[in-house]
Amino acid sequence: MSIKNVALKLVGNIEEYLAEALLACFVVLLFVQILLRQFFQYSLPWGEELATYMFVWFAYLGATVAAKMSAHNRVTFQFRFFPPIVRKVCMALSDVLWVCVYLSYDFVFNRMNLFWKSQTLGLPMKYFYMILPAAFTLMSIRILWNLYLTLFKGVELMDPEAEEIEKLKKTAATQQ
Repeated sequence: MSIKNVALKLVGNIEEYLAEALLACFVVLLFVQILLRQFFQYSLPWGEELATYMFVWFAYLGATVAAKMSAHNRVTFQFRFFPPIVRKVCMALSDVLWVCVYLSYDFVFNRMNLFWKSQTLGLPMKYFYMILPAAFTLMSIRILWNLYLTLFKGVELMDPEAEEIEKLKKTAATQQ
């Protein structure tokens, strides 16, 4: 595998790698915290706060991964009753609306006081809140890319669970 392919794979899956690392780190941190409390009657004063921030980052990066897979939460039941072209247009409009909501949210977010500090870590809160614009930007990029694939390339994107359900339906139909 060439360096270019490795770099492209890393960039294409960076959210997944970061989410996996954060999950592992906050689970280990909480496990160490429990061991310290139970066996040494001591706890890290900053441990729970850091684990909480890691979990928040993990959740937002997970949402980005879901957006990449077209598995993010949204109501699509009503689209099933539309003709295919109307379905595509409505889903495209909902994705564009998502980006507009993000841009308006980002406008408000940038007016936040960036000099607040976390209670036990003493770090500026802007580092912890940075996940919000980062995750929404990544989600918007992933959603717009999926929109491009759907509208211009004709790719029918399905979330992994819907794909699995369709496979099971086909298997059940062939066995009958």
